[in-house]
Amino acid sequence: MTAMRFALLGSGSKGNALVVEQGATRLLIDCGFSAREIEKRLARLELTPGDIDAIVITHEHDDHWKGVSRFSRAHDLPVWLTPGTQAAKPGSELAATELYSPHEPFAIGDLELFPYPVPHDAREPAQLVIGNGEHRLGVLSDIGHVTPHVRAMVDACDALIIESNHDPDMLAGGPYPPSLKARVGGRLGHLSNAEAAALVSEIDTGALQHVVVAHLSESNNRPDLARAALAEALACTPDWVHVANQNEGLSWRSLVNR
Repeated sequence: MTAMRFALLGSGSKGNALVVEQGATRLLIDCGFSAREIEKRLARLELTPGDIDAIVITHEHDDHWKGVSRFSRAHDLPVWLTPGTQAAKPGSELAATELYSPHEPFAIGDLELFPYPVPHDAREPAQLVIGNGEHRLGVLSDIGHVTPHVRAMVDACDALIIESNHDPDMLAGGPYPPSLKARVGGRLGHLSNAEAAALVSEIDTGALQHVVVAHLSESNNRPDLARAALAEALACTPDWVHVANQNEGLSWRSLVNR
């Protein structure tokens, strides 16, 4: 079996998109950039839109949805989304719509997807564990607080993409208006560095080959703070923790048998 691999086209409040590949199957997880920008960012990975088999959307917020209608129609790609996400975007024109439940696994090509619900201020948000039968990639972003079910889903993964959105002190003293500060730091907002680190310290990380910090705020966080928090929880050096940023994302990472 060929190695499963993944790369991020970009991650942050201005846009999010992830590519996961197993054999001939390539999925685009979220499409939070314009269609043209998605094409440019795919090219950096030596991919074209024709290499993508389907788009899977986690929720309807613009930084995960922005380009999906135009990109799916331009390249005749089916879009998988929850019924709640579909209801939150009435009138959206997609090439084809496939509904998934955040409680039931499904497969696309050579990849298995295990969605799970998360507390976030969207209609029916989900996150994903993606596997190939040997390895599991946990994707956890846009979540206000960790539930026991979330903890169980991302336990013992081989790679983990985890939101480490803000430093509470920077958020409190930052430029956001009070209402937005309350939303970001609230129970339906985003994880802080300390909350992400606490989750990592509570799960089995023995199989981890990669840990990626995602959805890092450009206004209320710094990469070194997020890295340090996760590294302490993992008992590793900070340089082992990858950071996916808004502009460059993160290049290919592979999951291999040890």
